[in-house]
Amino acid sequence: MLDGLQRAAFDYFVRHTNRDTGLVADTSRPGSHASIAVVGFALSAYPVGVKRGWMTRAEALQRSLAALRFFRNCDQSGTPDSTGYRGFYFHFLHLDSGTRAWRCEVSLIDTALLLAGMLTAAAYFTAATADEAELRELADTLYRRVDWCWAQRKSAAVVLGWKPESGFLKYRWQGYSEAILLYILGLGSPTHPLTAASFPAWTDTYEWENLYGIDFLYAGPLFIHQFPHAWIDFRDIRDDFMREKRCDYFENSRRAIDVQRAYAIRNPRGFVGYGEDGWGLSAGDGPRAPRQRIAGRRQSFYGYAARGVPYGPDDGTLAGPSVLASLVFAPEIALPAIRRMLVRGAATDDRAARASGFNDTVHGGWVSAGNFGLDQGLIVLMIENFRSGLLWRLLRGSVPIRTGLHRAGFRGG
Repeated sequence: MLDGLQRAAFDYFVRHTNRDTGLVADTSRPGSHASIAVVGFALSAYPVGVKRGWMTRAEALQRSLAALRFFRNCDQSGTPDSTGYRGFYFHFLHLDSGTRAWRCEVSLIDTALLLAGMLTAAAYFTAATADEAELRELADTLYRRVDWCWAQRKSAAVVLGWKPESGFLKYRWQGYSEAILLYILGLGSPTHPLTAASFPAWTDTYEWENLYGIDFLYAGPLFIHQFPHAWIDFRDIRDDFMREKRCDYFENSRRAIDVQRAYAIRNPRGFVGYGEDGWGLSAGDGPRAPRQRIAGRRQSFYGYAARGVPYGPDDGTLAGPSVLASLVFAPEIALPAIRRMLVRGAATDDRAARASGFNDTVHGGWVSAGNFGLDQGLIVLMIENFRSGLLWRLLRGSVPIRTGLHRAGFRGG
C-alpha cells in the first residue's frame, strides 16, 4: 500500500519538471508556474527514487545538476523580472524562463526548503566523479551565497520576505512554525549567518498549550509539525525550550497528531467523515461550494486555506498528505486513517489520500483536482523516513545542518 502511494507521489516530479532548468511546477494544473519549494522537495525525492528503483542514479544526477546550474546562473539582481536577490529566490518562477511570476515575494521559507533539497542532493551524490563533485560544489556555493543577515533587517527575528516594489514584508517569522528549518539553516551559514539572538527571539514567541489533556507546543495546521522533519531527525535532541518542557520536536509532532484525532472524535461542528480514523487538518485546497446548512448553521467553504485545530478555520476539509506524513510519528494512528481514505464511499483509489484536500460534507463529496507538488514531495519524503530513515541519515552528516542545530542550542541525540 505504502509503496504504491509513494511511487504515485514520486511520479509527480517525473512528469512536471522542466528538464532544462530543473524547475518543477507548483501544481499539475495547466499553466502552473514553478515553485522553488517544490524544487527543494524534488531534489530530496530523487535519491528516494534511486533507492526504490524508480529512477536511475544517472537521471537523478542530471535532473539535480540542471536545477543547481540554473540557480547558480540565474539573475540575482532583485529587479521585478529577475529570479532572486542576495542568495534568496522569488517564491514562484515562470516554468520556462525561470523569472519571477505573479509579482510574488522573495520568500525566506521557500528558499530554505529549496536549500534543504540542495543539501540533500550534496549528501547523497558523494561519488568521486566530475559530475557529482560539481553538484556538491554548486550546493556549497549556493548555500554560502545566501545573505541571512540582510533578512534580519536590524532585528533578531527574520522577515517573511521582500518585494522589489515595496521592500521588506511587514511581518517576521515569529511563533512556532515550519520556520525552524529556516533558522537552523541561517545559523549554520559559514558566510552570512543569523545572529545568535535570532533563535531565542523566535522561541520566545512560542505558545505551549494544553488541549484535550495533552501538553504540546501549539500550531494548528499539521504541516507545521511535519515539514522540517522531512530532513531533520529531531528525535532525542532538544533546544533550551524543549529541555525545559522535557520534550522534543518529534514527540511534539506526535502529540499534535493526538490533538488532531481528539478534535475529530469530538467533531464540534458536525462534519461528515470526522472521527477516530477521519482527521488531518492542514494547509491545502478546499471547495468553493455554496454555503450549506450543517447542524443548524450556515457553513461557508474556504477554498485554499491553512486549516487547523481546535481554533480553525475548519470547513470539513481534510488533507490526505498530512495523514500520510504522520506515519513516521504515529503509525498506529495513521495507518487506519490511510486505509479509510483509500476506501472512501464506493471508490477504491488514492485520489483522496494524495489530493491537497477532500471534503465529504459538501453535497456529493469533493476532492481537489490535480496534485500539488508540496504535498507529493512531503508524501515521498515522510513515507521514506518511515520505511528506511534515508533522508534523516543523509542530513545527519550535513555540516550546515549540524552547525545550525548546535548554534541554536540543540544537544543530545
